[in-house]
Amino acid sequence: MGIKENLDSVKTHIEAACASCGRTAGEVKLIAVSKTKPLPMLEEAYACGCRDFGENKVQELVDKYEAMPKDIRWHMIGHLQRNKVKYLVDKVFLIHSVDSLRLAQEIEKEAAKKNVTVNILVEVNVAGEESKFGTTSEEASALVEQIAKLPHIRIKGLMTIAPYAEDSEQNRRYFAKLKQIYVDIIHKNIDNVFMEELSMGMTGDYKVAITEGATYIRVGTGIFGEREYAAF
Repeated sequence: MGIKENLDSVKTHIEAACASCGRTAGEVKLIAVSKTKPLPMLEEAYACGCRDFGENKVQELVDKYEAMPKDIRWHMIGHLQRNKVKYLVDKVFLIHSVDSLRLAQEIEKEAAKKNVTVNILVEVNVAGEESKFGTTSEEASALVEQIAKLPHIRIKGLMTIAPYAEDSEQNRRYFAKLKQIYVDIIHKNIDNVFMEELSMGMTGDYKVAITEGATYIRVGTGIFGEREYAAF
């Protein structure tokens, strides 16, 4: 199937998942994960209506930002190194992967230089996988409180990357736990924290994530097909 057919299929699944749990499809935003994908594939997805694209690497995001239309909302979904922050802060719509105060402080410093406010999500390693980045479930709330003091950062919610699972139902508990942390933080009424977004669910498990409250799902393979490692 081509990109248009894949997108239509994903949207149908989003609508069905929302209907199954009493949500409307408008509550879920689809990020086309375009990492490693060549520009013609992004252009095709754009022509089909995609405006949210997710990238893992700063240089690739910056290159595509320069080449693609300016109404695209770029999402940094990969691990962000502090020395790369300066290239990104005035180009990215949302950074999903802030997992430490040191990284947030670097974003604050570069955002102040460019006089911009950067929207971020705090990444939580809910499953506790050693191979994944993210703060712990136990430390997430305290990290949010610390980052909230930085004036050029706006915390918009939380993000997690669930483990790879053959059966997507296995990840339901991780999505439910992230939602609980999110609700707990909302109840704290922390200044400069706007708990609006839950970024969770990828090609293999986004339907389950939607039923647990995801507002952003990150779909790559389900739109573009199997991953190709281009030379970026």
